[in-house]
Amino acid sequence: MGLTHQKLKVKSSRTSRKAIAVNFLIDSGAVYSLVPRKQLISIGIKPYKRLDFSLADGSIVTRQVGDAYFEYHGDGGAAPVIFGEDGDQPLLGATTLESLALILNPFRRQLLPMKLVLMRSGTAATSAGTGDSGRK
Repeated sequence: MGLTHQKLKVKSSRTSRKAIAVNFLIDSGAVYSLVPRKQLISIGIKPYKRLDFSLADGSIVTRQVGDAYFEYHGDGGAAPVIFGEDGDQPLLGATTLESLALILNPFRRQLLPMKLVLMRSGTAATSAGTGDSGRK
């Protein structure tokens, strides 16, 4: 089984000029993305909370979390980001993929546009304009 890596731009906000390029391992099983702490601090991203995370071996680690803006081929989206510590490798998680409207094709090891669906209630459309109040 191959691993999929992709380089994305990370900024503190959509309008920020200061950015870093990060080579991520794409892990659609991870919820949040992870970027090394020093890189996040260098572009002005600050943590606002601490969360516990389960690792594959069952152990628990605590990491700080902030918010970042991620860009891929000119499209962007905001998502939570874990402040990585020594030994942590950059990961691109599901929340970031969703904010970018991307999915991972594991067979071709590519990021592809997500098919977006907007659901609508059918009750308003079926009763609108009939003039029938239901009384007999």
